[in-house]
Amino acid sequence: MHIVDRFYIHGKWVQPVEGATQADIIDPATEGVAGRLAMGAAADVDRAVSAAREAFPAWSVSTRETRIALLERIIAAYQARVADLAQAVRQEIGAPITLATNLQAAIGLAQLQATLQALRDFAFESPRGKSQVLREAIGVAALITPWNWPLNQIAAKVAPALAAGCTVVLKPSEIAPLDAQIFAEIMDAAGTPPGVFNMIFGEGRVVGSALSSHRDVDMVSITGSTRAGVEVAISAAPTVKRVAQELGGKSPLIVLDDADLQAVVTSGVAQCMVNSGQTCVAPTRVLVPRARYEEAVQVAAAAANAVKVGDPSDPETRMGPISNRGQYDKVQRLIGVGIEEGARLAAGGAGRPDGLARGFYARPTVFADVRNDMTIAREEIFGPVLCLLPYDSEDDAVAIANDTDFGLAAYIASSDPARARRLAARLRAGNVRINGAMMDITAPFGGYKTSGNGREYGPEGIAEFLETKTVTG
Repeated sequence: MHIVDRFYIHGKWVQPVEGATQADIIDPATEGVAGRLAMGAAADVDRAVSAAREAFPAWSVSTRETRIALLERIIAAYQARVADLAQAVRQEIGAPITLATNLQAAIGLAQLQATLQALRDFAFESPRGKSQVLREAIGVAALITPWNWPLNQIAAKVAPALAAGCTVVLKPSEIAPLDAQIFAEIMDAAGTPPGVFNMIFGEGRVVGSALSSHRDVDMVSITGSTRAGVEVAISAAPTVKRVAQELGGKSPLIVLDDADLQAVVTSGVAQCMVNSGQTCVAPTRVLVPRARYEEAVQVAAAAANAVKVGDPSDPETRMGPISNRGQYDKVQRLIGVGIEEGARLAAGGAGRPDGLARGFYARPTVFADVRNDMTIAREEIFGPVLCLLPYDSEDDAVAIANDTDFGLAAYIASSDPARARRLAARLRAGNVRINGAMMDITAPFGGYKTSGNGREYGPEGIAEFLETKTVTG
């Protein structure tokens, strides 16, 4: 039983304010209680923000070398805890242990290392005509992170904020507190100066709202649903603080007529099902030439049916449970909506896979005969559900791909790289990957439209936490 009943404020583990409530930590593979979590209140936010504000003057003028040395110590401490972090993610969100080790925990480390490299080369000062342009830390940054790829998002916010000279208050998801507690232990072991890094838990409507509206918070960076991003922006507006948002997606995969359809569709299904479909950049809309549509349906169905769903502690498992009951119920509801609206169920469907009597397990699902105006093609399901849509021409494919409120990512498959790049220029998405390219965490990441604003990763990730000052004369 995990008891997470302390917050990390001003370099110490402290108790929440008197009267704090507690929440169950649920193991999604068993639906059983795995621990208890203390939930913060507005008074806890005040303490954490005060500590960050007190530490800001000294940290904001620290040298590049001081910040590099801290990141190097954080990286070393993180490397020593990778196995612990992987087990935490496995239990709290049901990520298969292979995925938790090789991707969930590993990508947090990679983010720290990429930020370190970006900091080494970052230009905090540059001449411009008769002026000097300075890039200075914006202040106290509130960081609100999600449960689906928790370590990636924690590292992708904490590291650049500290590199920029900001002090931070981290609010991790209450659904995924175990890895966050270890991350705070890593920050402590690395000798982070008191108040530079602070962490509290709590609900978004309580702690998240208090952070985003707090007068002594200068910036909020949130990764989450579009709904949550809008709420944070509204709450932050009266104090005119900067809000950076990485929000939802409904990403298209355009399979061009010269692509290897079998390989591309099989790979697209696998990408959609990773992390139980709980990935904002997942290619959930696969667009296929109409002449080869039925072939694609058969390939996609076979690929989905081949996904091994089961116990996340089993190294052979490729897909574990949905991370929490609320999300599981949403996925089940939207599968039902897809059927009601006339989509053809090619694989999967409602309910748990055979042989799994408990746990938030969903069936890898493929819908055919999907129109782009259907709910399942418009809403971010955030589960293992893929939609197949036919198109008649390249222009038609572009129109369908761009006909969405989201614009986080898009994918193109073609045997002609020049053709694929021309097509990429027409897509309204912040990230376009061609022919199975992996995400590049040294390059900027973020979305168009309701997928958010601002950019993370690389030097752009550091710049997000900086103000620009011009000194002339």
